[in-house]
Amino acid sequence: MGPTGVVAVRQWVAAIVLLVVGRPRLRAFTAAQWRPILALAIVFATMNLSLYLAIDRIGLGLAVTLEFLGPLAVAMASSRRRRDVLCALVAAAAVGVLTRPQPSTDYTGIGFALLAAVCWASYILLNRSVGARVPGLQDTAAAAAVSGLIYLPVGCVALWLNPPTLGMMMCALAAGVLSSAVPFLADLFALRRVPARFFGIFMSINPVFASMIGMLVLDQRLDVASWLAIITIVAANTVSASGPSRPHVQTVKK
Repeated sequence: MGPTGVVAVRQWVAAIVLLVVGRPRLRAFTAAQWRPILALAIVFATMNLSLYLAIDRIGLGLAVTLEFLGPLAVAMASSRRRRDVLCALVAAAAVGVLTRPQPSTDYTGIGFALLAAVCWASYILLNRSVGARVPGLQDTAAAAAVSGLIYLPVGCVALWLNPPTLGMMMCALAAGVLSSAVPFLADLFALRRVPARFFGIFMSINPVFASMIGMLVLDQRLDVASWLAIITIVAANTVSASGPSRPHVQTVKK
């Protein structure tokens, strides 16, 4: 189906689920509320597509690790502690190792992953802004609905050019549920029950899981230096997040 086709189906499923759960009162939104919601919708649409395009070119582990730099940068930028500055420098050095020039380096794929990181950081900041203006899940549900509408023409063209089988379509639908709807709701429930710093530590394991799944399921191998860099980035986030409580930074994804 190609990355665009899969992302389109994923956006449609997320829009339907979040509309049912959030029940946004779209007609009641003011222009001041719609502006950040539309910005959030564009971030939604760009974030998922850029990540899938990155995965298609550079593999699951490297793509997810680079995308994780978005929330990591937001969390560290919100602090002025020396330890966080040191962690940021260590993480930056590890990124340098991950993106070091090699004969097989795909800079376009790295660019897509970094774009996904910027989108994730923007999502966090926009979510805080929109959340102050729109109650409950209405803001995210409305943004998901607009993002789903954006993908209607794009997705239809992608699926027409790459006609899916029933099995492919079922996998894409499962990706929409398991990659967007379920994690989003689980993150919300978790954030209401555990301290934000613990949530940040749990989130930091994503790059390691992605690298392991890429190796075990997709046969995507990373060299020793890349593994060490990924572990270093995870460790830097863990050290930063495990310190004294800081102002809450929401890192709920997608």
